[in-house]
Amino acid sequence: MSDSEYYDPLTPRPRPGDDRDTQERRMPRGVVIRLIAYLVAGHVVAAFLFLLFTVAGKG
Repeated sequence: MSDSEYYDPLTPRPRPGDDRDTQERRMPRGVVIRLIAYLVAGHVVAAFLFLLFTVAGKG
């Protein structure tokens, strides 16, 4: 088997000393912070709604 079987013309070859590959694999810090904030806010809203329905169900 040769390397030409796995050649992908759309994927550029990494150049020596080019750290672009590691930068593309990591998510930007702002996206991670926003994701965590949305998850926390979503759980807070869900807990508040759960509390409302629990209190309304008993009354």
